[in-house]
Amino acid sequence: MSTAAAPVRHGVVLADLLPSSRVRDIALVAGGAVLTGIAAQISVPVPGSPVPVSGQTFAALLVGTALGARRGFLSLALYTVAGVAGMPWFAQATSGYGMPSFGYILGMLLAATVVGALARRGADRSVARTAATMALGSLIIYAVGVPYLALATGMTLSQAVAAGLTPFLLGDALKAALAMGLLPTAWKVLGRKG
Repeated sequence: MSTAAAPVRHGVVLADLLPSSRVRDIALVAGGAVLTGIAAQISVPVPGSPVPVSGQTFAALLVGTALGARRGFLSLALYTVAGVAGMPWFAQATSGYGMPSFGYILGMLLAATVVGALARRGADRSVARTAATMALGSLIIYAVGVPYLALATGMTLSQAVAAGLTPFLLGDALKAALAMGLLPTAWKVLGRKG
């Protein structure tokens, strides 16, 4: 018997390697929301921008990729609804929907769904595919967040890009690099056991 990694099983995400049950799915959805809320507290203000650098986007993309589209959407929906209802787990321990950065949260909800669907097609199994998946997820977050920022603050679109996208590109590259190491490695380790 070979010790090579198990063949890629399309239609499966990392969460599917756990024993299947409704309790598992509920725990994964709740756990993804909590992980995103905790990661959001890793937050650094950006001078000249109402949007901080945080671990929130990384967690949202990781949750979507690991849980798949349906559970990823539900997890980020739970995170969003609880935050709007007053749970102080958005970046910098904020809550509600009135902040200029709320569009990024809506973008994360959509991005988690899309990267989850791509992961189900094997987009998290190699470094190159993971990089492309994380880049697309980040693009979706910005595609919703930046226009929302412009509308919420009265900035022009170019001002919103300067305040809500440009300062975050290096951090996004670092987050993508971390995901490129984590996800394919998890598949190699768990794929042998799965």
